[in-house]
Amino acid sequence: MSSNPVIHWELASHDAPKTVEFLKKVFDWDFEYDARTTIHELPAELTPVQGGGVFTLQSAKLPFLTIYIKVDDLDAKVKLIEDNGGFIVDPPLDLPSGSRICLFNEPSGVTLAMIQAAKK
Repeated sequence: MSSNPVIHWELASHDAPKTVEFLKKVFDWDFEYDARTTIHELPAELTPVQGGGVFTLQSAKLPFLTIYIKVDDLDAKVKLIEDNGGFIVDPPLDLPSGSRICLFNEPSGVTLAMIQAAKK
């Protein structure tokens, strides 16, 4: 995978301005607009994306793309998501590694995920 790292992502939403406002409030991301799309530059510490995988659908009915957003305090972000019109799809889950993950929908229904690294 190292010869072709992921360095860009796109997110399709039913209401891009609402999605952008949500992501600004919850993750403090800054966006720039052009006539065609919403563009977000990844922070240097997240580039290139550090991993991923491909799998066959099991319980989901449609194909999807999920990006995992690194956070320091998963529970605080869950509250921000709910306070800003998002919906928790899968509540925080403790992984055997000590990391924690949570899947959520932004207000228009796009599913994203957060991951909090294991405490050292």
